[in-house]
Amino acid sequence: MTPADVGLPRGARRRTPGLRREEVAQLCGVSATWYTWIEQGRPVSASADALARIAIALRLSRAERAYLFELAAQRDPGGPDAGAADAPAALLASVGLIATPAYVLDPQWNALAWNAPAAELFVGWLDTGKPGPTAGVLVPQEAPGGAANLLRYTFTSPAARALIVDWETRARRLTAEFRADSIRHLNDAPTRALLDALIAECDPFAHFWASQDVFEREGGRREFDHPTRGRVAYDQITFVPAQRDDMKLVLLIAQREPCSAKAAPAADVRRPGPAPSRC
Repeated sequence: MTPADVGLPRGARRRTPGLRREEVAQLCGVSATWYTWIEQGRPVSASADALARIAIALRLSRAERAYLFELAAQRDPGGPDAGAADAPAALLASVGLIATPAYVLDPQWNALAWNAPAAELFVGWLDTGKPGPTAGVLVPQEAPGGAANLLRYTFTSPAARALIVDWETRARRLTAEFRADSIRHLNDAPTRALLDALIAECDPFAHFWASQDVFEREGGRREFDHPTRGRVAYDQITFVPAQRDDMKLVLLIAQREPCSAKAAPAADVRRPGPAPSRC
């Protein structure tokens, strides 16, 4: 990148065709000394806004920008979740092309779109959608944060307790996965509102959340007691879109082997006694 590329005069004789540190600092609106210390890796404080200006000035790619903020242990104010709230149209449309149950989750685990097999499976959650803009795609009847939220469904819907085999183990695991998944969004207003509401309304969620367990979201076997089909089993696979790593595409692939009479609890989930029940 040359001075001409960013609208700066070339100036006098240069040892390098690229930008000098002083010029980068000028573009970022910071002092040359401070920027030099950043380049040298000195232990200086760098705000998220300052890092964002550096990323813009240096025209970093999406991956380079993400790496910069990761190194600085800062949240990117211009990250994928800070701009448009809408998911890419192609991501939402993709669920209509999938033959197995599939749905898209946003950072708060609101279901943004799903297909007919998912609506048939998830009684009380995804069976109340309306046709979306693309064939085969269903979308929420109401705004995200309501009935289409996975956590709210799991903890407050009687249908979820009847559907999900070994509900307590699965609910505990989901809470720990959400804690890990939401770390970047924990102080965002939508996430905070969801957590505050669930903690206030639902003793089991408050109990599990207070345990502060953290688990990476995993796939694997999922069993359900469907009201019309009986015990059914699936393999869950989760995909993270390259350009929206705050969203998820979840697929459930039907298993052919017989279902267990009773689901076994997950081995890596700690069980510090029974949870209180209010919801």
